Amino acid sequence: MKYMLLIYGAQDAGPAPDSPEGQAEFQEWMTYSQRLADSGAMVSGAPLQETTTATTVRVRDGEDVVTDGPFAETKEVLGGYFLVDVPDLDEALKWARQMPNIRWGSVEVRPVMEIPVEA
Repeated sequence: MKYMLLIYGAQDAGPAPDSPEGQAEFQEWMTYSQRLADSGAMVSGAPLQETTTATTVRVRDGEDVVTDGPFAETKEVLGGYFLVDVPDLDEALKWARQMPNIRWGSVEVRPVMEIPVEA
């Protein structure tokens, strides 16, 4: 079964990327990603650029409404994701608990809806 591991955190949470702590956390992410890939569970994953680069699209009353920034105004933002293929929710939760950001952010684990393809 496939699960999305959605990585959330406040944009100013965690160590600064150019600090020694930030460099250490970057290495933790690389190690985590390699372990996930080596296990065969990783389908894909990527960090997202900051919310200042986001664009939100809506259609209201037949009109396109395009705005800068993310859809929701929240303290925690979606920072990236991993798509994993694991036997069950327990295994997906195991991988979520090991993410380096878990100390200062959160990980939403959500099953991917599988839509059957008609013949």
